[in-house]
Amino acid sequence: MSGMQILANGQEAVATGIVSALEPEDVIISNHRSHGHLLARGADLNSLMAEIMAKDNGVNGGKAGTLHLSVPEINVLMTSTVVGAGSPLAVGAAFAQHYKRAGGITVVFFGDGAAAEGSVHEAMNLASIWKLPLLFVCENICWAGAQRHEEHCATPHIFQRAKGYNMPGRSVDGNDVEAVYTIGVELAEYCRSGKGPAFIEALTYRMRGHGEQDRQHYVDPGELETWAARCPIHRYRQKLLDDDVLTEAKIRAIDQDAETRVTVAVAFGDESPYPGPETALTDVFVQPPSA
Repeated sequence: MSGMQILANGQEAVATGIVSALEPEDVIISNHRSHGHLLARGADLNSLMAEIMAKDNGVNGGKAGTLHLSVPEINVLMTSTVVGAGSPLAVGAAFAQHYKRAGGITVVFFGDGAAAEGSVHEAMNLASIWKLPLLFVCENICWAGAQRHEEHCATPHIFQRAKGYNMPGRSVDGNDVEAVYTIGVELAEYCRSGKGPAFIEALTYRMRGHGEQDRQHYVDPGELETWAARCPIHRYRQKLLDDDVLTEAKIRAIDQDAETRVTVAVAFGDESPYPGPETALTDVFVQPPSA
């Protein structure tokens, strides 16, 4: 694939738990590790794969690639690889919801590295002053690029910063999908009630490098093994088995269905054409309505 590929392996419970707690009218703004958020929201897998491959049949005509996706038909307004860029734009989306009394909320996802950006703090401050329906979700993945959390963050508990902006802040095991869902429902309803913004810090882990070209030579292999044992997918699979919700046969069927869907999506992307040169200047400017 062309371009930088950034994956969110290990963070599946955060995407699934938070997005499952939302209503269809709610808006999502994400970051460069957005694939899980988009899939949980119901983005078309074939079109998403084609976009990641920079193909014409992608959700953005091959122009967004993997890092700057937008799927407005499912209320995912944008994703951005610019660290901390989503939060100010989320303030704008939440302000529009508040101004129009539309009833929905906005959720913005960002990492622990972005939590130190001035743009995030400005967004938290303004959202609280205006009591906007905005849920901040910090996915604390233990690494910001190649920097450990303690090397770039002055506090081990990012959620406590919420107190400084007069909003509720909560921490949750980001690898426990039911715990994430429960706190997501609770704080989404808080935002929906008109009380203002809220903040969730989901403690999880980045199982891949910053990008696929990053071999993580700076990470202790033992650390990766420890977090691999906490894999949210394997963990929830075992819980469903232990609680007799699913059988091994049903789980195998689910796994096979997932593999089939991904295989079909890859084939769709492979067979899709690249955008033609005639599209170079389309979708660049807003066209005013004709008189």
